[in-house]
Amino acid sequence: MAKLFAVAILLLAVACVSAQSIDPNAPSLVRSNSVTGRIAARDLGDARLTDHYYALTGTPGDLLITINSQNLNGDIDVFTAGTLRPLLKLTLYAESTSPVTKGIYLRKREDLILRIEARSPNDDEGTYRLFFGGSFEPIVGGPEIAEAETPTTETTTPGGRKTKRVSSVGARIEEPEPPVTEVATATPAPEPTPEAKPVETPEAKPEKSPEVETEKPATTVRNTRGRRPAGRRPAPRVRETPPPTVEEPKPKPEPEPEVGPRLVIETNDGTLINRSMTTVRRVTVENGQVVVTGKDGKIDRILLVNIVRMSIAP
Repeated sequence: MAKLFAVAILLLAVACVSAQSIDPNAPSLVRSNSVTGRIAARDLGDARLTDHYYALTGTPGDLLITINSQNLNGDIDVFTAGTLRPLLKLTLYAESTSPVTKGIYLRKREDLILRIEARSPNDDEGTYRLFFGGSFEPIVGGPEIAEAETPTTETTTPGGRKTKRVSSVGARIEEPEPPVTEVATATPAPEPTPEAKPVETPEAKPEKSPEVETEKPATTVRNTRGRRPAGRRPAPRVRETPPPTVEEPKPKPEPEPEVGPRLVIETNDGTLINRSMTTVRRVTVENGQVVVTGKDGKIDRILLVNIVRMSIAP
């Protein structure tokens, strides 16, 4: 009995761990209201992030997403499938282990793509767990990981309407063009030649005898009083239209050179960051890392142990 109980606990733990896909074209399908994942630590000096992709469905209303992560620095993004329109962005910090809940209001049913882009700041692996609520709807059926899009032929329903297939994330699959079939053209049958009709000869008409023309009385012309003969109007003058002037294209103004102090950070792996301080919002040191936050929202994190030179110079 104890062995059966241990096997049941093991199967339950395996079921809670969802498949992790690193391919954005074949995300893992979210079949329950929770997803658990792990991100292994990278080698020293490797600053790359690990990406995991998931596909889920939301119905009209508020879709709630709760994230509980440990030992991870990075971001969580939610996009619409097909158009990749951003709907949500959440930042993960390794020193913060408390769960965070965010909501997305949907006006209609949407197929969504969730991306986790993070890394471990040390030699230990990072873990995360996602909980979905509100207007979340699990995906039922289909393969464990979305298959690559393959062209399919159109099918005809009993009512005579043609239907088209879509991928598991809602993207429309283009249909192949139907093969060109040669149709033999039938030789038209020769038309029958119309029979020749006899030509009718016109009957001779008797000539009329010439009659003596009677003289017509001459008409008298009356002069109207008080009228003047109409004068000739001068012809309208034609204005000559000058030829259109061709405007020469004006040269585009050259962008103004960046002036002022610049932030220079050089690491031991050859990476060089050279940015104008006018594009930098702040530079801080957090947990053994130099965090550079730009005005465009981009965040660069560099380990202090990897920095060879750091300066702010004009």
